[in-house]
Amino acid sequence: MGAGVSGWKLARAVARLGHLGVVSGTALDAVIARRLQLGDPSGDLRRAFESFPLPDVARHVLSDYFVAGGKSPDAPFRNLPLFSAKPPRRLVELTVLASFAEVFLAKEGHGGLVGINLLEKIQLPALPTLFGAMLAGVDYVLVGAGIPRAIPAILNAFARGQAARLRLDVEGEGAGKEFFCDFDPQDFGLAGALVRPRFLAIVSSVALATALARKTEGVDGFVVESPTAGGHNAPPRGLLTLSEKGEPIYGERDLPDLEKFRRLGFPFWLAGSYGWPGKLAEALRLGAAGVQVGTPFAFCEESGIDPLWKHRMLEMSRAGTVEVFTDPVASPTGFPLKIAKMRGTISDTSLPSQRTRGCDLGYLRHAYQKADGSIGYRCPSEPEESYVRKGGSADDTIGRQCVCNGLLATIGLGQIREHESERPLVTTGEDARHLARFLRPGRESYSAADVIAHLESVAD
Repeated sequence: MGAGVSGWKLARAVARLGHLGVVSGTALDAVIARRLQLGDPSGDLRRAFESFPLPDVARHVLSDYFVAGGKSPDAPFRNLPLFSAKPPRRLVELTVLASFAEVFLAKEGHGGLVGINLLEKIQLPALPTLFGAMLAGVDYVLVGAGIPRAIPAILNAFARGQAARLRLDVEGEGAGKEFFCDFDPQDFGLAGALVRPRFLAIVSSVALATALARKTEGVDGFVVESPTAGGHNAPPRGLLTLSEKGEPIYGERDLPDLEKFRRLGFPFWLAGSYGWPGKLAEALRLGAAGVQVGTPFAFCEESGIDPLWKHRMLEMSRAGTVEVFTDPVASPTGFPLKIAKMRGTISDTSLPSQRTRGCDLGYLRHAYQKADGSIGYRCPSEPEESYVRKGGSADDTIGRQCVCNGLLATIGLGQIREHESERPLVTTGEDARHLARFLRPGRESYSAADVIAHLESVAD
C-alpha cells in the first residue's frame, strides 16, 4: 500500500492477530532516511539497527541521516542519490538496512507471518530490498504491477547465499543489448544461506497467472485483483475506452475467471472490495485461500498515513462525499491509478498553483538506451523539456503527477521546498466510501483489530 502506508506497525498488528501482515517495500530507503531525519523519536529504528548483522553499515546510515531531536520543521529533507543500474555503495547499504529494519520491526515480539510487497515496475532498488527483507526473515514476497517472472529465481539465489541479477526493462533497446542490476551478498560479507520466503504474484488475469505458473519455477500462489482495488490497476483488456468522467471502462473480460484459477492448482487470494462481512466466507466458498484487504487498513490507527488525512477521509465517508477517481494517466507507470479527491492534496484543483515539475526521487523513472548505447533514465512526470531531450514524447507528459513525492507526503514525509511543499497523493480503493462503518459509537478512529473483527463477522 503506497509508500509507508502499510508500515511495520500495521503489519505487526495484523500478524499478531493471526493473519499475514504485509509491509510496503516501495521507497523504503527514502522512508527510513526521512524518519531518521525526524529524530526517530521512538527509537524503534535504532533498536532494529542494533540487530543488523553488519554494524558498520548501521553506523554509516546513522551518520548520514540521523538528526538527534529531529530536523527543523521548515528544513528540507536531505535527498538521496537516485538509483541506477550501478548505484552508489552507500545507497545500496541504506536500502538493505531499511528493508531489514522494516521487516524486523514487523516481526518483533510475535510468531505471526510477515510479507513484503514490491512494485514490479520499480526495478532498480528491488535486489537490495529483497535481500534486506530476507535477512530479517520475511515470510512472503508479493509483487505486482507488471510481470514478476524474475523474482522466484532471485529469491532462490539469495536463499543459497548466491549473487542474483535482474534484467531491466529498457525502452529503445538496440539489437540484443541487455542491461542488468546485480547484487552479490558476498560483497557485504553475507554469503550464508537464508530461508526462502514464499512468493505470491499479484495478477488480474488468468492468462498472466497461467504463463507464470507454467514458465516460472517457484511461484507459490497468486493475489487476484479486481479493478475496484486501490492503488495501481491493470489497464482494461482490449482498446482503452474512457467514461464521461474520464475513467477507464472495465468490462466482463476484466473480471477474473475463478474457475480457471481453481484449475491452476495454486492457492489464490481475492482482492478488490473484499473488506465486508461475509466476503471472506464467500471467497473461501469460491475456492480462494483468503482475501487481501487494503483500503480499510490504510485508514486505521496503525497505518502510516498522516492522521490529518485519515481524519479527513473518515469525515468524508460519514458525510457521503468520498470520490475516488481512476486516473488513466496520472502515474508514470502507465497503469491507471485510483486517487481520492481531497482538499489540500494533489487532486485539489481549487488550489492556486500546481506543483513545479521535478524528479528528485526517481523510483518510477523509465530506463532507456541512449544513442551511444549506454543507459539513461527519464520520467514522464519530470519537466517536459527534459523528458523530450532524453528522447521521450511530449504527449507522454500530459496529465502526469509526481507519484513518488505525493506518496511520501501522504505519510508525513513530504519534501519542504523554498516556495512550495509537496502535496499528498492519497490513493485508495473504491471502498473508501464506506470507511465510517468501522467507527464504533463515540469513536473518531478505528484499529486494525476492528477491521479484522469486521472481516471475520458474517454478513447481515
